[in-house]
Amino acid sequence: MGFDDKIENAKDDLVGKGKEATGKATDNERLEAEGRVEQAEADLDQAGEKVKDAFKH
Repeated sequence: MGFDDKIENAKDDLVGKGKEATGKATDNERLEAEGRVEQAEADLDQAGEKVKDAFKH
């Protein structure tokens, strides 16, 4: 996985965590759900990159 991909996935995860926390604090279920979705997408992207790396070696 390239360094840029790692940074992008970490950023997406942090943004998702921020949205989820903001949603919880403001009792905004939609924003909280968006945050969880973004975190899940970042996790999937990271897993996909790890699979690609495994086949490169």
